Amino acid sequence: MNQWQKTEVDGWDAWVGETELIAVTIVPELGGKAVSLQNRKTGREWLWRSDKPLGNEGYGSSFAAGDGSGWDEMFPGINAGAYPLAPWQGRAIPDHGEVWSRAWEHQATSSALSCRIGSVQFPYVLEKRYTFPAADTLHIEYTVTNLSGAPFAFLWAAHPLLQVREGMKLHVPPELTEIEVSYSEEGRLGAFGSKQLWPLASGATGEQVDLSTVESNNGRFAEKYYFTSRLGPGSGYAGISDPATGEALMFRFPADKVPYLAIWANYGGFGGNYHVALEPATGRMDELAHAFRQGEAAVVPARSGYRWYLEAKAVCS
Repeated sequence: MNQWQKTEVDGWDAWVGETELIAVTIVPELGGKAVSLQNRKTGREWLWRSDKPLGNEGYGSSFAAGDGSGWDEMFPGINAGAYPLAPWQGRAIPDHGEVWSRAWEHQATSSALSCRIGSVQFPYVLEKRYTFPAADTLHIEYTVTNLSGAPFAFLWAAHPLLQVREGMKLHVPPELTEIEVSYSEEGRLGAFGSKQLWPLASGATGEQVDLSTVESNNGRFAEKYYFTSRLGPGSGYAGISDPATGEALMFRFPADKVPYLAIWANYGGFGGNYHVALEPATGRMDELAHAFRQGEAAVVPARSGYRWYLEAKAVCS
């Protein structure tokens, strides 16, 4: 069967890749965004869509000014900030990075979709290639190529905003027992840099917060945090499950190349939206300069490459 076919989503050219068990829809013009990830056996749509039309306001714009939905790539930074290393020191990295707001070159065959984008300000090329190694698994192979004669530091994180409901469960490797707060609406988990235990954290008013269980859409809380430990061999995974249906979505990635894990949990506190993102990451915390100072940013040597993968597996009982 042809696994990749051209289609259209809200007026945008798109590609659908599917097996009998899983389907993904990619819009290359919108940062190579995935707008749908579906379990075909159950019909469940995993990706969250806002009520805004698909699109964004272009390079350098705020992520929140666009549709703010689906699954984007954050690279070479997450928060807006200055690049930390010579010879590009001080150049501005836009909000959520350079690549989510621009069109990617792309080429499809019956078995793969390949996407590619260059930088506006830096000498890199980022590539990704989608395939299906098994009927229930989407595999994305990533390569960053440094075209320059100087090392290039970067942050990459997946940004799959997932549809959730109260009571769903988050699954992480057992050695991850502490988090560091990047953002917490109302300061519930503390200020930037605050440490908390996982999964049972202490809220600002003394209440216990079970971070491993999806909360209700209360309109107040939204948190971004990173686990403080690097992932060990064999521990490159994270997942979310729905006890009510037995369905789950599991992500796997190589811990030696993607050694960190972050979670974005928005229970109505940011933009009134309700979703959760599991974010495998090559660095820790959201600003590249901060991560580099801490020795927690990825670096591509001069005229070299950095390769990793991310798999999404649809599970149902």
